[in-house]
Amino acid sequence: MSLKAIAAVLGLSVTTVSRALNGYQDVAHETRKRIEEEAQRRGYRPNAAARRLKTGRANAVGLVYPINSTPLSGSDFSDMLLALDHHLARYEINLLLLADKQQQSQSTLTRLLRSGAVDALIVGHTTPEDSRLHALLQTNFRFLALGRSDLPSTYAWFDVDHLAGSQLAVSWSLAQGRQRIAWLGSHENSTRVRDRRQGYLTALGDVAPYAMAAVTPSRRAGYHQTREWLAEASAPEVIITDCAVLAEGAALALQQAGRAAGEGAILLAGWEGLPRDAILDHPIVAIRQATPYQAGEQVAEMVMQLINGAPPETLQTLWQPWLQLPA
Repeated sequence: MSLKAIAAVLGLSVTTVSRALNGYQDVAHETRKRIEEEAQRRGYRPNAAARRLKTGRANAVGLVYPINSTPLSGSDFSDMLLALDHHLARYEINLLLLADKQQQSQSTLTRLLRSGAVDALIVGHTTPEDSRLHALLQTNFRFLALGRSDLPSTYAWFDVDHLAGSQLAVSWSLAQGRQRIAWLGSHENSTRVRDRRQGYLTALGDVAPYAMAAVTPSRRAGYHQTREWLAEASAPEVIITDCAVLAEGAALALQQAGRAAGEGAILLAGWEGLPRDAILDHPIVAIRQATPYQAGEQVAEMVMQLINGAPPETLQTLWQPWLQLPA
C-alpha cells in the first residue's frame, strides 16, 4: 500500500500524507488524524530504511539518565517512559534508554553525537550546573531536558514548579496554626531536590525551620529520621517530605508512636503523597503534579517539535502542582 493510494482516497496530496506520517507539525490536527486512521486501517507502515535514506534521520530518540538515580526504578518514572515510548511510536520513532555513568558522561555524549544513532536526546535528572547540558549547548544537537538548571535557559525543557509545590504545603501548614515544620528531604544533587527544599524555606518567611534533614531517599531513612525527631523534647507539628518513599517511612514512625491521629497528632505532607504500593494507610497532604502518562505525552510532543525544527527556546514548559487534602 503506497502513500499515493492513501492520498487519493482522502483527496490530499502525497506530500501532505507523507509529512503527517513522518511527524511534521505543519499538518492540521484533524487532517493528521484522518491520515493516521486511514493508514492504520490499510495496515500501512513506512519502510524504515527507505525513510532514513530519504530524510537523513535515525528515527530514534535517546533518553540519557544516570544509572545511580533512584527515580529510574520508580513506578512513576517507568509509567512516564511507557507513555513516552508509546507516543513516539505513533511517529515511527524508537526510544533508546542510554545509561549515563557519572565518570563517563562526557564520552557517552560524544560517542552518541558522532554515531548519528539518534535524532534528539532527552536528558534526565538535571543538576544545577549540569555538565551534560553544558556540553550539549556547545553543539547544535537537538536535546530536551527533564528539569531546569542554572545554565543559560536557551534550550528546550519540561519541568514542574517544585518551588511552588513546597510553598503550597508550608502555607497550608501555617494556616492550620502549625509553626514547628520539619523538612525531610533527599540528599541527591538535583535541581528538583534543591528547588523543593528552597520552596520550604521561602514559604516559612520569618518562621524558623524546625529542622531540615537530607537523607537517602528510602523508607528506612524516612522512618529513622522521624523517630529521631519524635525523641526530641519538642517534636515537630508538621513533617514535609520531598518524595513518596520518605513519606511512607515517616508515616510508619508516626503510627508506631501513636502520633498519626487524635490529640497530639503530627501532620504529614509530601510530594506525590504515599507510594502506590504503600503497605499502610495514613492521612497525608499530597503535593500532586501531572500524571506520568500526561508528562510522557507532553515530552514526546515537544521532542517531535524539536526534531521538526522548532526553536529550542520556544519549547519550555512549566507545569504547576497542587495540594490534595486527605478525605
